[in-house]
Amino acid sequence: MTQLSDNARGVLLMIGNMAAFTFSDACVKAIGDALPLSQVLVLRGFVASAFIFWLALRLGALRHRPAPRDAALMLLRGMAECGAAFFFLTALRNMPLANATALLQMVPLTVTLGSAVFFGEPVGWRRWLAIAGGFCGMLLIVRPGTEGFTAFSVYALLAVGAVTLRDLTTRRLSAALPSMQVTLSSAVLVLLFAAAWSLGEDWQPLDARLWGLVLGTSALIVAGYTLSVMVMRVGEVGFIAPFRYTGLLWALLLGLLLWGEVPHPLTLLGAAVIVAMGSFTLWRERQLRRAGARAQVAAAGAKTRRT
Repeated sequence: MTQLSDNARGVLLMIGNMAAFTFSDACVKAIGDALPLSQVLVLRGFVASAFIFWLALRLGALRHRPAPRDAALMLLRGMAECGAAFFFLTALRNMPLANATALLQMVPLTVTLGSAVFFGEPVGWRRWLAIAGGFCGMLLIVRPGTEGFTAFSVYALLAVGAVTLRDLTTRRLSAALPSMQVTLSSAVLVLLFAAAWSLGEDWQPLDARLWGLVLGTSALIVAGYTLSVMVMRVGEVGFIAPFRYTGLLWALLLGLLLWGEVPHPLTLLGAAVIVAMGSFTLWRERQLRRAGARAQVAAAGAKTRRT
């Protein structure tokens, strides 16, 4: 039997990762208004935080003491995660699964934009065109001024902004900080946020169906976190990253099978534009990283020859 390459295993893990998160979102959508969102987040967050704590403990990630700067950045990242959970899941419960998921695919483009604006990272004309194209795709999905544009479309866009802030903050963390410690801090902050929010709402009893859905979204979010860690340890990130867009395929399939959601043709076109522009951006960044690495090797070789 032929052994899979690291990149092939990484691709399979990324596909599984996106499937876990999308199925988890589908469980939350299926719960609907039967339970307050805060209650769902508390129950799911407790399971997720307990598992991540156990995993971080096993990996020795809790031995590292973060510097004050990293601690502040982790707090900001956790607050962004709270915003992302609130805005995205609120939008998700009130709009088609594929639409909300498609808008979230804007993140690689918005992160590139944010890196250029806030950190001064160089972005060539090709990626600027890709970013502009991605925003055109976003407009095709939300279609401002039409009947399909609602407050929940704005919530989905705010979720994109929150996830972008989360990812930009992650980039500023020290490389020595264990990723599981960062993940645990965000999970705990979301749990605390949901717990405080739930104090002002009436918790509802759960029947067998609701328990199944809550346990389902909890198990799937744990699987998603686990696969996220595994993906980062296998293969080339630049090769594997574009397969994050398989989450949109899962969302289209689940939306059609579970809720009979048939996306508007313009929504499909917009999603295709976003995926194409995002994939190009990820590919281009991979090419630039390789070129930079080759330049460093060449410079080191030239320095060695001079000495």
